[in-house]
Amino acid sequence: MAPKRLSVVVTRRLPDPVETRLKELFDVELRDVDTKLTRDELVDLMKRADVLVPCVTDQIDAQMLAQAGDRLKLIANYGAGIDHIDVTSARQRGVLVSNTPGVVTEDTADMAMALMLSVTRKIPEGLSEMQAGNWGGWSPMAHLGGRIGGKRLGILGMGRIGQAVARRARAFGMQIHYHNRKRLRPDVEEPLEATFWESLDQMVARMDVISINCPHTPSTFHLMNARRLKLLKPGAVIINTSRGEVIDENALTRGLRAGEIGGAGLDVFERGHEVNPRLRELKNVVLLPHMGSATLEGRVEMGEKVILNIKTFADGHRPPDQVLPGMM
Repeated sequence: MAPKRLSVVVTRRLPDPVETRLKELFDVELRDVDTKLTRDELVDLMKRADVLVPCVTDQIDAQMLAQAGDRLKLIANYGAGIDHIDVTSARQRGVLVSNTPGVVTEDTADMAMALMLSVTRKIPEGLSEMQAGNWGGWSPMAHLGGRIGGKRLGILGMGRIGQAVARRARAFGMQIHYHNRKRLRPDVEEPLEATFWESLDQMVARMDVISINCPHTPSTFHLMNARRLKLLKPGAVIINTSRGEVIDENALTRGLRAGEIGGAGLDVFERGHEVNPRLRELKNVVLLPHMGSATLEGRVEMGEKVILNIKTFADGHRPPDQVLPGMM
């Protein structure tokens, strides 16, 4: 008799190759529609599954885990960020949590550079003029932006993605600076000619561009607060492809509206998909709908990581990408 297969439930639609492979390996429940589930719906899924495969849109807190019952054994997150999951409470209830680190590094770094160029070179402004049919021909003073070559880039969070941004920015001729919990090893720092700043305040006051690449944790919530945003040089640009909660969005909006901050490129927002309407009114702001990791290749690789974590767990071993509270 074949061994009983794990019961796996998936909260959102995933690429076809991922869903097909899940179906081949496990007793899987897939979604027919790609909509966000309610809290009650998530709890219901957790009650009837051995493994839950959630996404960043699925907030899973201690109260929900307490209602889940004893069947749930693994939360195999589809994504690298796990700030939407109460990992400590899950561990206390004997539920393992895994994620998909490293998969979206290059894609997210690409998007950070795309936003940087979009803001500094005023690409949306030119695109809007062309789409409206208002272009009257070349003019020496039209759509003047600024070059990024030779400018100082301050990276907040020099992990995998921060380093990938640094490599790209270095190729564009930017000077690399960074703030991190720990200084990088010389063999990592030296090829980038990167300057380490122990003081975030001192770094942000001297940069032309700030790139947010740190995770959202209790210690990074509003790390770029109103006081720090005031330290930015006039005309400085801030880019965020990490988590919206790292920036005080209201303070950022005030600074942009007052002309104290040169521009912003934002792929993430403090309140999820609820974007501050005042940000939409600003011409020096480029807003994207959380597209940093949105490549087909990246999404499939994320799914492959999820499958590997579940399969390893099913075979009686620790998932290779298990997340522990101390890692957050």
